Amino acid sequence: MSKLQAATPEDLQRLKLEASAYFGPKMLKESLLRLCQVCGSDSLERFEKNMVDQIEAMQDDDRANFETLKEFAIEQLYACVREVKSSPDMKQPLEETETRRTPGRSQKPETLEDQLQAGLEDSFPASDPPAVVSTAIPGGSKKLVGTDEVLKKQREEAAKNSDRS
Repeated sequence: MSKLQAATPEDLQRLKLEASAYFGPKMLKESLLRLCQVCGSDSLERFEKNMVDQIEAMQDDDRANFETLKEFAIEQLYACVREVKSSPDMKQPLEETETRRTPGRSQKPETLEDQLQAGLEDSFPASDPPAVVSTAIPGGSKKLVGTDEVLKKQREEAAKNSDRS
């Protein structure tokens, strides 16, 4: 004879309540994660709002503490939704590319790459402005030396060193 068959109706009721209290939040969390994976995270907000509305609409005249039970249930719902939102298993919604694409813009990666290169070449002087160097030493300024001059001097010195050896 199993323990359930030997249990009194009061024991069975207590066990049902314990099982609901322990496993209910775990099942709800897993269900909400799966809902978000299938329908997107915006479904989580809709679920939360609908559940709060349903809980608040419930009426029970038999229990004196029913309003407190409803408040506690809503608090547990908010906690579960927060836990689901912060879960590492929660996938972020994908951005709809159609809503951000410029009308008439190419979908081909090669064309997009060519357009990017052309745009970078066209903006080169503006994207890489010359550096301005000033000195606070009285009596004049030094001659500004650019990268090309420095590299040229390095090549000349390297050539001289290779000629000596």
